[in-house]
Amino acid sequence: MDEESTTAATPHSVVRLNAAQIRTLAHPLRARLLGLLRIDGPATATTLARLLDTNTGATSYHLRQLADVDLVAEETGLGTSRQRFWRAAHDASTWRPTDFDDDPDARAAAAWIESQQLQLLSEQAEGWLAMQQTAPVEWREAATISDAMVTVAPDRLRALNEEIWALILKYRTDPALAEEAGAAQVHVFLATFPRAEELR
Repeated sequence: MDEESTTAATPHSVVRLNAAQIRTLAHPLRARLLGLLRIDGPATATTLARLLDTNTGATSYHLRQLADVDLVAEETGLGTSRQRFWRAAHDASTWRPTDFDDDPDARAAAAWIESQQLQLLSEQAEGWLAMQQTAPVEWREAATISDAMVTVAPDRLRALNEEIWALILKYRTDPALAEEAGAAQVHVFLATFPRAEELR
């Protein structure tokens, strides 16, 4: 979960966000731009503007803001003198809340991003539930929304998170899995936190 990369993208690279990066990313359009580039690959500002129902000027500006902190980069192998393609500089982002204990603005940015992740989880889960009965039976049998309680100390919880993340990366980095018949992108959300009642 702590693998770091701050330069050009390598397949399945993970960046541990610094304060400048997380402050820059805590913006609705920038977060959506980076998300699209990570999921769908390189694109022009014009294409991204159309997909996000905004204007090319705003998209170009916010892509440059992301580029200034090494979250996106120009894809030099594509495009022409009139077309500029952008790509995500990393495959995924991570941070620890304690990374920003001495930076109130970065802490607020991290909290905003986490709230957006929670909203995305809710939207995607509701979308799945709405279509679940008409989805192919193999997906209905494979997908799940569940929760569990475990009793562990903080260091054990951290180890558990790292084990789960390592398993997720194993699936993400195996190209053969994406080539299997019927393969599709699947949301995997990870949230582990103590019961509030336990800490009072």
